[in-house]
Amino acid sequence: MIWNCKKFELEYGKKTLIMGIVNITPDSFSDGGDNFKPEDAVKTAQLMEKQGADIIDLGAQSTRPGHIPVSAEEEWKRLEPVLKLLKGKVNIPLSADTYYPYVAEKAVQNGVSIINDVSGVITSEMAQIVKKSGAGWIIMHNGSGDVQEVKEFFEISTEKLKNEEIKKNQICFDMGIGFGKTRKQDMSLISNISHYKKDGYPLLLGTSRKRVIKEGTGQENPKMRIYGNIAADTAAIFGGADIIRLHDVEKEIQGIRMAEALKNSLMDN
Repeated sequence: MIWNCKKFELEYGKKTLIMGIVNITPDSFSDGGDNFKPEDAVKTAQLMEKQGADIIDLGAQSTRPGHIPVSAEEEWKRLEPVLKLLKGKVNIPLSADTYYPYVAEKAVQNGVSIINDVSGVITSEMAQIVKKSGAGWIIMHNGSGDVQEVKEFFEISTEKLKNEEIKKNQICFDMGIGFGKTRKQDMSLISNISHYKKDGYPLLLGTSRKRVIKEGTGQENPKMRIYGNIAADTAAIFGGADIIRLHDVEKEIQGIRMAEALKNSLMDN
C-alpha cells in the first residue's frame, strides 16, 4: 500500500515506517531544549535518517499535558530557520507537527511533505492547504475516548475528508495516545488496534516516552522508557500499526524490525 505525501510515496504494510521526533521547543516534556537551536535540530534530523528513520517530524510547539500554547507566528519563527537549514540535507520526508493552518501552509511551501495535525478537528481551511499542496495529513483523535469512540471518529472523519475532496492516499490516522485519555484508555487502544483501525488507511502510533509507558513500567525518567516503548510498539505492530513515532530511532529500531518480522512470519503461515 502507498501513502502519498507531496513528492514522496511511502510504502506501508509489510514494512513499519519510523517517524523520528525532533522538537524545536524549550519546554517539551522529555527533550525540551535539546534541539531548540536550529543547528542542533538539523544534526538530530540527519542522525535519525542515518539511523533508519523514514520520516522526520518537526514540532515547534510543545503539546505536553499542561503546556502553554504559543501563537502561530511564534511557532513558525521557530520552525522556519530549521527548514531553511535542512534544505538538501536529508532525503526523507519532513513532517510539521502543527494544528495552525498558517504554519502548515508556510511549511509545505518550504519543503514539508506531511502535516501532523493533533487538533482532532477537520477544518476546511486546513483541508484546502492539504488538497492544494498534495501533502499527507495525519488526523488524530484528541480527547477522552475508548476503542468504540475512536473507531467512530475515524469513520466520521473519513466522510468529512471525502466531502473536502481529500484523496484517500493522503490520509493517515492516529488514535491520540496521551491526548486527554486515561491510562486505561491508552492501554486499551494500544492493545486493540485491530478493532478500530480503518481499512486502507495507515495508522500511526505515538507512545514515545509518554505517561502510559510509565504506568506500565514504573520508569520515572522519560528518556529511560525505551524498553517499555519497544513492548508497546510490538503490541501495536501486531495489531496493525503502520507508523511508529519515536524519539530513540537507534535504540528502538531493532525492536520494531523484529516485531514486524514476527508478524510477517505469522501472516505467511
